Amino acid sequence: MSGHSKWSTIKRQKAVTDSRRSAIFTKHARLITVAVRAGGADPDMNARLRLAIDKARGDNMPNSNIERAIAAGTGADRGEAMKEMSYEGFGPGGVAIVVDAITDNPNRTASDVRTIFTKHGGSLGNVNSVRWMFDTCAVLRFPIAELPPDREGFELAAIDQGVEDIRTEDEQVVVQAAPEKLAIIRAWLESQGVTVSEASIDLVPKNTVAIDSIEAPKLHALLDALDEHQDVTHAVTNEE
Repeated sequence: MSGHSKWSTIKRQKAVTDSRRSAIFTKHARLITVAVRAGGADPDMNARLRLAIDKARGDNMPNSNIERAIAAGTGADRGEAMKEMSYEGFGPGGVAIVVDAITDNPNRTASDVRTIFTKHGGSLGNVNSVRWMFDTCAVLRFPIAELPPDREGFELAAIDQGVEDIRTEDEQVVVQAAPEKLAIIRAWLESQGVTVSEASIDLVPKNTVAIDSIEAPKLHALLDALDEHQDVTHAVTNEE
């Protein structure tokens, strides 16, 4: 459920215990349910639902859990009334953070998020206090080992498809484009024999902030605490 690259890498390296897996499944279920309520239960007609299901399957969420989450969204199963919330603020080192949550109690969640920020040396801001520092983009990732030998030719062809940026992060190639290009670019990548490991609509920082070895652990502790909160579904930063 992570955002920008460095934090994503740290989270991928964390051990997934049974309790953590259960918490991850709960968050995926909420994302699926909200997506169904917003756009219907057919993933072929609801791109947001398709992305939510793909992410859930990427974390090995059982099909039975996915089906229950869809049923909760259609009203075929009794579910809690959930509301989408967003919070913005700064963490240690002046790093901007945007937090998304799905909750049945907005007051409780807002209080909890504020406490997490304060406890870890951050500060919660007002609406659009930091969101303007990010662009909304389609972001796709695939293993660097699958990058074609003719990288220049691949990149030129990708640009023709609407790709705006291609970069490498750890062992992944990251492809970035306008949100409406997500499905087109994913289909094109797969036609090139590439296995798309992740595809999402995400916030991408316009500029990144470098922090030192003293502030970095504090920031990551804050992000850890957010990630462990049951209502938080996503957090993105502009950490370099």
